[in-house]
Amino acid sequence: MSVPLLDLGRQYAYLKPALDKAVIDVLTHGSFILGPEVTRLENEIAKLSTTPYAVAVASGTDALMLALHAAGVGPGDEVITSDFSFFASAGVIHRLGARPILVDIDLDTYNISADKIEAAITPKTKAIVPVHLFGQSADMDAIMAIAKKHNLKVIEDAAQSIGAEFKGRKLGSIGDYGCFSFYPSKNLGAGGDAGIITMQGKEEYERCRMLRVHGARVTYHHEVVGYNSSLDTLQAAILLVKLPYLQGWSEKRQAHARRYDDAFKSNSRIRTPVVKDYATFHIYNQYTISVPNRDEVMAKLKAKQIGCYVYYPIPFHAQECFSYLGYRPEQFPNSGKAAKEVLSIPIFPELTTAEQDEVIATVLAAA
Repeated sequence: MSVPLLDLGRQYAYLKPALDKAVIDVLTHGSFILGPEVTRLENEIAKLSTTPYAVAVASGTDALMLALHAAGVGPGDEVITSDFSFFASAGVIHRLGARPILVDIDLDTYNISADKIEAAITPKTKAIVPVHLFGQSADMDAIMAIAKKHNLKVIEDAAQSIGAEFKGRKLGSIGDYGCFSFYPSKNLGAGGDAGIITMQGKEEYERCRMLRVHGARVTYHHEVVGYNSSLDTLQAAILLVKLPYLQGWSEKRQAHARRYDDAFKSNSRIRTPVVKDYATFHIYNQYTISVPNRDEVMAKLKAKQIGCYVYYPIPFHAQECFSYLGYRPEQFPNSGKAAKEVLSIPIFPELTTAEQDEVIATVLAAA
């Protein structure tokens, strides 16, 4: 039995009438950029994230870029982030002329090790970008305490964690900014690229709104050089159809995760995700195991046409483009180990019991 890593076709089939109507409605009214659905989406995501404001942008990467820019990050600054994440987490720091300062991860959660952050702070440090990887919160109490002590901005990279919680608080509502991605493979996915920034303050809100339209509050009057990052109305319309289902989809992912946990606990070679007590709602954007013979397990899964993927095979410190940072592998034992051993397996909400049984049996036979 072949099993996809993700099957968006099943989701579309279930939502087809509503999605088709939403798209046709936009085609009919013709407001294709920052149309009324975009404003509605901003209001709904702000409500979900328990923040006063949200600004929709063209992608999750842009969300990080604009949030960092709005926070005052620029040339000569340093920004601390995890060594193990999707490229954008560090790439946007470099793109703004700042220096990414990389910190090793906790092997239980694959999130930044909060107890290693303070040692990385220098007089040039401007902000911390904790990544809530795979759908689980980073240790935000510790991170916020460090930020407060050193007067640093905190930009939450919650690209994989919409609706997830830290001690009952929604991610994106704890730091100065929260950055979300609606890339199609995410728990809440658009029909292309889309992102959003959440924030607490009106000044931050107005600045992000200005930055997304080339730095202009009034058309053709540019206070700063901004970005072309307006969200397509079609994407907002699609997301508004899907949003009411998000909670249920996340709960289905959690149920799949519990079943995997139970099935794999008999094999000590398979390390399953560790859910911290503070992660009161883990949404499992990925279900990521760790096995010493990862490549062998992956090959056997692929041979049986079972979807799997490595997030992420090369930590930032080992990326060619970041060689100028001068890091050494021994400075990042945990991210280095994770890169060699992690493997994500199917957990999408529509995954059937029979499909999951096939995944479980294959992993257990190969590990």
